[in-house]
Parts: sequence; C-alpha cells; structure tokens
Amino acid sequence: MSRYLDMVDDPSHVKKLTVEQLHQLTSEIRHDLITKLAKNGGHLGPNLGVVELTVALHFVFSTPHDKFVWDVSHQSYVHKLLTGRKDRFHTIRTTDGLNGFSLRTESPHDCYGAGHAGTALSAALGMCAARDQRNSDENVVCIFGDAALTNGISFEGLNNIAHTTKRFIGILNDNEWSIAKNVGAISAHLNKLITNPRYNRVQKDLEKWVKRMPKGELAIKFGHKAEEILKSVLAGASLSQNPEQPESDGRGGYGNSLLFEEMGLRYLGPIDGHDLPLLISSLEFAKASELPVVLHVLTKKGKGYDAAINQPEKFHGLGPYDPVTGATPPAKPGTPPNYQDVFGQTMVKLCQKDNSIVGITAAMPTGTGLKALEKAMPSRYYDVGIAEEHAVLFAAGMATMGFHPVVAIYSTFLQRGYDCIVHDVALQDLPVIFCMDRAGLSANDGPTHHGLFDIAYLRCVPNIISMAPRNEDELADMMFTATHQKHPAFIRYPRGAGEGVPVKEQPALVEIGQAEVTRNFNGKKGRKVALFGLGNMHRVAQQAADLLLVEGFDCAIINPRFTKPLDASTHEFFARAAELVVTLEDHVLPGGYGASVLELLSDKGVSTPVVRIGWPDQFIEHASTVDHLREKYGLTAANTAAQVRAALAKHEPARLTAVA
Repeated sequence: MSRYLDMVDDPSHVKKLTVEQLHQLTSEIRHDLITKLAKNGGHLGPNLGVVELTVALHFVFSTPHDKFVWDVSHQSYVHKLLTGRKDRFHTIRTTDGLNGFSLRTESPHDCYGAGHAGTALSAALGMCAARDQRNSDENVVCIFGDAALTNGISFEGLNNIAHTTKRFIGILNDNEWSIAKNVGAISAHLNKLITNPRYNRVQKDLEKWVKRMPKGELAIKFGHKAEEILKSVLAGASLSQNPEQPESDGRGGYGNSLLFEEMGLRYLGPIDGHDLPLLISSLEFAKASELPVVLHVLTKKGKGYDAAINQPEKFHGLGPYDPVTGATPPAKPGTPPNYQDVFGQTMVKLCQKDNSIVGITAAMPTGTGLKALEKAMPSRYYDVGIAEEHAVLFAAGMATMGFHPVVAIYSTFLQRGYDCIVHDVALQDLPVIFCMDRAGLSANDGPTHHGLFDIAYLRCVPNIISMAPRNEDELADMMFTATHQKHPAFIRYPRGAGEGVPVKEQPALVEIGQAEVTRNFNGKKGRKVALFGLGNMHRVAQQAADLLLVEGFDCAIINPRFTKPLDASTHEFFARAAELVVTLEDHVLPGGYGASVLELLSDKGVSTPVVRIGWPDQFIEHASTVDHLREKYGLTAANTAAQVRAALAKHEPARLTAVA
C-alpha cells in the first residue's frame, strides 16, 4: 500500500486528505524524520514536535501564495517534506543538498531565510505591511517558538503589530513549558468557545450596541479588562515551568494572554499542538479574524521518539545516530578533545582560582562548553537566554563591579551584539572577555552559522585585544591571559576537535601583541617565503611549507596569535627578509587579517608582495565537511604552495648577463 507522504508532491495535495488520512500522514512523516536524519544528523527534536502543526498549516493555508515565516527555521523540515522536496530530503545539510534552514533560493515555498532567533515577527509584519500597501490577499503566518521570546527583537516586533496591520497570524510554538493539568480542560473549553464564529458574531454585535450608549467606549474598555481577569482566574492561563524538563536551555518563560492582548493582539489558547482537528479549526478561525491573532500551541519536542523526548537538548541538533536506540557513535580512539570542551574545562579551573571570573552564555551551555561550569560551579554560571545584546550589556555591568565576565557566544551570534560591544564595552574600556566558538566554518549549518566576519568587525574597534590560538593549549593560555587584562579581550577558535596538543595543568601568560616564530629560515640557498598562519590555519601553513621545502624554498612560519594589536615588528622583519609573504586565515579576505598585514606593510614602506589565503567575498554555502569547502575555495596546503609558485614566477630575481 502506498504511503500518503509519497502522494504529496505539492502542499495542495494535503488538502485532499481526510482527518484520518492526515493522522496517518503524520506517522509517516515522523518515520522519515527519524530514519532519514540518522545518517547525517540534524534538528530532529524540534521537527518531531511540529509535525501536526505543519500539516494543519498546509491544510488550512496555501503556500507559496500564503507565507509561512519560521523563527530560526530549524523546525522547517516537515515543511520541506510537504513542499516538493521529499525526494531530496536525505541530502539535507550535506554537500549540494537541502539546507538545514529555510532558504529563499531553495524553494518558492520558503518566503524568508533564517538561522538566528527572534527575526520572524518583524519580518512577517513587514510582509503584512507590504501586502496591505498593495491590497493583495495573502495570509502571513509567523511561527515563533518560545525561544524567540527571550530575544528583544521579538518584543520590538510585537509592539508594532497592532499599529501596523489588522491581519496578522502568529503561532507561538511552545515546546518547553506547559499548562497544569487541572486547568487544561477549562482552557480547552474557553478556546472552543472563543473560536466559535457564532460566539464572536454575538460578541461583535454586543460591542457595537454598547458603543452607542453614553460612555460606551469606557464600558468596552472595562469589559475587556474584566474578560481578561475572568480568563486568568478560570483558565489559569499563566505558564509554569514543566518540572519534567528542568533543562529549558534558556528558552521559555512565564507569561499569560495579557502579554499579547495588552499589545493589541487577540490571544487564543493554549491548545494541544498535536490535536489535528483542534489545530485546523483554530487556524481556520485565525485565518478569518479581522484582528491580529496569536495562537498559543503546546507541542512536545521529540514527540514520537523516546530517545528525543528523554534527551531534548541532545536531539535539538545532533550528528549521525542509531535510529533504533538513538545512540550516537563514539569518537574514534585518539580523537583530540573539541575546542569547546577545552574551553569549558579551562573555565572551571580559572573560576576555581579566581573569584572575579564568571561564565555567561546565550542559551548555548552545551554548544559553547559552559555546561561544565554550570555543573561544577552553578553560582558562577549565567544563561541569559537567546539574547546576545543583553548578554554583552549584562557582562559590561558586571565588569564595572570588578568582575571578569567571560561571554561564550558563537562568532556568528556575537554579530547581534555588535553595537553593545562598541558603545558599552569598548568605549568604556571594560575587561569583558569574549570567547567566540565556531569562528570559521560550521559546515553543515551553512552561511547563517559560519563565523567568517569577526576579525573584520572587531579590528576597527579601539581598546580591544583580539587573539586566535593555533591549538587547544594556546586557547587555555589566551583565556588565562585575558583574565589578567583591563581591556576587552576576544578569542576566536573553530568548531570541532583540536590539534591533539596536551593542555598544561597551569596555563601560561602570553605577551600581548607578540607573535610566535615556530620555524625560522634555514639559511640555505632558496627563495625565502614567510608564511603567517593565523589560528587553525597555522597547520595549513606548516603543511604548505613542507611541500615548498622539498622544492628548495626556504620557508619561515609565524604564528601571529594577535590580530589586534598586530605584532608590527615581527611582520615587518620577516616581510623585509623574504621575497614573498603569505597570510592564511579562516576568515573572509576583505577586512581580515591579511588585509591588516597589507596595511601595516604599506605604512612601513615594505614592498614585498603578499599572497592572502582566506575565504572570498561571498556567503559560503553549507556542505558535508569543512574539508570539502576548503578544497573548493583553496584554503589548502596544495593551493597555498601553488599560489607561492605563481607569485614568485611573476617576481623572478634579476639575472646578470655577461657583456662581451
């Protein structure tokens, strides 16, 4: 017997199914999510939680005419399955495959690209305003999780909805917090009442009649307040933390319908996000509403897969796993620890010896490695939720009181707090330490998660110290060094395993602005090349030097360590001594480390040619591995050696010729 999912080649086909058939469709979707993501991994838990919601959305609305805007959009896998991409679904997050987030260039059904939290409400409102301007009839549906409500941008958007449009549909996908059982039935009853068209028609007629009475507007206003108080008392609409899921990972919060209704939005719910008939009727009501609506939907992260329910943080986003047990393959013997784990372990050591150090994360305790500090010293650990700007300002406040706050945020997410870095941390010259994980590529996630811009956006800011370790031991040294500074310090390091260098028990201080010469010229005959390999590109510089050495070149290798302040004397010395300078960086070339070297040499009047190895001036796509992308864009030892040969061929030394 054919599966219903196999018959859905377009979302319009979902509308042809009965409710019973839709239930079967949801089971088939869950099966495909669990089995097809097992090979390469992905955001399994969030997508298992929105299966019924996504099916109901496509049953009620019609994309691409109607617009679905997903906050973060990591939960759009089901949407991809129903919009003509199921045959390629097994390629998700791999080279030349489907993107793990919504992507406008991938499908007309993806109306807005995303990857960071908190963007959906404002973007969807912009679409509504554009629709109203041109008098078209699209429905715009914004699906935002409670994670988005820890992000300030969301509240900026909410604040403007009622003033901007009369037609807006928001779906609050609440998968971390629940309504107590004893009020759930009353809440469901009230929701059934409020979504009944007859009830709403009577209510509207009553309002019109009251408004014609003396002081009718005032009566209506008090009536709304009384209605809200009644709802709050009877329905117990306030959210409470789910005791079964204490690991909220910084997401969720307390609130009630007043939050939305005080902003002029009609609040419906909370409703069971896995009850298809109820979802469909609620969405039909929202579709017909003449006022902006927020539908509060309770979903279960990982629903239908016990492993994902029992380990929600792990299955939020993971690599390959066993679809039967949920177990992930162990690391290969001898694999070095990940940089994030070295960071976390070092934080514990530093905090044990220095009471002025605290750790701050923006809802990424495991991803950044700060989970280790939370477990070892919970009083020195702060998770501020998905609120990067707040994290920076919060740290700035602590720094004014004599603390050394360490803010662990992915490079790509720190971009969101840039204004606060400039105006609140750097301008006041506060000793906040920023540890930027995922500097470089996050291959499977793609351009929204690559950390390729931080050197450029930081090196123009006064007062800061910016570092990049070449291995995990140097990461620990730089963290220790940063705690001894009275200025803002930034440390960038890549995702994944380190170099296999043992980490000293006691970190050492690194002299600020001092590069490290790891291999000097050998003094033998041969054209001299100085290779400056920044951070994790130092290994590539070593490999390139080994290739060139066989060909008779004399290569020096320098570990710059600092992008600000740049070690001017070391760069100038080797540039004057060499015939060619090569800079290597895991960063875009415009405004990056290599660009700063060019500026320095120009200022010093050094004319030695410079070859820059780095990422081009474009957004880099996702792929299965970092190695694939490095090979494609030339961030390899082989290409570095080839670039050296080509550059020196253009600058052949002058040859003396005999004169008769």
